[in-house]
Amino acid sequence: MTPHEIAIRRLANQKITHAENREVEKIVAALGAMQAQDYPGALWAIGLRSRDGTEAAVEKALAERKIIRTWPMRGTLHFVAMADVRWMLTLQRERIIARAATRHRQLKLDEAIFARATGLISDALHGGRQMTREELYEVLEGEKISTAGQRGYHILWRLGLDAVICFGPRQGKQQTFVMLDDWVPETLIMEREEALAELAWRYFTSHGPATVQDFIWWSGLKASDARTGLKKNASRLAQEIVDGIAYWMPEGTTSHGGGSPILHLLPGFDEFLLGYKDRSAVLAQSRTASIIPSRNGVMKPVIVIDGIVSGTWKRTFRKNDVLVTASPFEPLSRSGVRAFRQAAERYGDYLGRALDVRGI
Repeated sequence: MTPHEIAIRRLANQKITHAENREVEKIVAALGAMQAQDYPGALWAIGLRSRDGTEAAVEKALAERKIIRTWPMRGTLHFVAMADVRWMLTLQRERIIARAATRHRQLKLDEAIFARATGLISDALHGGRQMTREELYEVLEGEKISTAGQRGYHILWRLGLDAVICFGPRQGKQQTFVMLDDWVPETLIMEREEALAELAWRYFTSHGPATVQDFIWWSGLKASDARTGLKKNASRLAQEIVDGIAYWMPEGTTSHGGGSPILHLLPGFDEFLLGYKDRSAVLAQSRTASIIPSRNGVMKPVIVIDGIVSGTWKRTFRKNDVLVTASPFEPLSRSGVRAFRQAAERYGDYLGRALDVRGI
């Protein structure tokens, strides 16, 4: 299995070249969890994996509580299917909170403050209310709990991990928060080893070919827990050894593109790039700084050609249309220009906006 075959197989298993007409929640559930710190980009990450997906359809699924935006892995925001949110939080929260202990001490946040904040915010959101971050900060400040210097964010983050709150739908351009108990019915909490096995199955069937080190990075699990999850699935996954390293993937994984367009416009933080510790099969080391230009973790939207990251792109919303600007690493061929326009048109259709393409 060559690096190029790894890239092509990942495109297929992540439903990028093999998009299906599936419900939003099934797309999210299939990938296990989808990074969602960049909200518009995360919506597009879901939409591009559905043959006829639209931004409105993805937001409708969020408003209908079919997908949930919260902090289930690595302490970062993800979309997860409604049925998965509670067992994923239960599996991960203790480890994530422990890793934040030093930062919380620096911010002078302790269990007493988190307990007070839980009571105040629970009362404020009681009865299905939706409130913005600023409104919740006002609630806390009104009771002498400072939200300055990232304290407010870390309080909401902790309440998310404690399954007290999650994100609700947008109000205009503002994100809202809701009570998780109001938003998500009680669901079955798996036993720990069952949850480890389920998370590993979701990862390797959607992100394969991938290594156990990739899974450790993506999940944030301890190495021993990640290996336990993989071991419980080993008999029903395919394995290939490349340069002495085991790659795992679902049975029947193909390295053929199936006639789909060779060029894709992926959002920043898309699972195709972010979901692996080792990204060398799809991103040349010399181009890493072009995609991740600083140490703050920002990841630019990327142009992927035949499985390889080949440039970046930018979208700019205007009054009557959306401007899509290409910044390929190398000039596009005539067929590449056509493929870029086709991919941009798909993005315009997803948004329901007229399109203006520049840079090609």
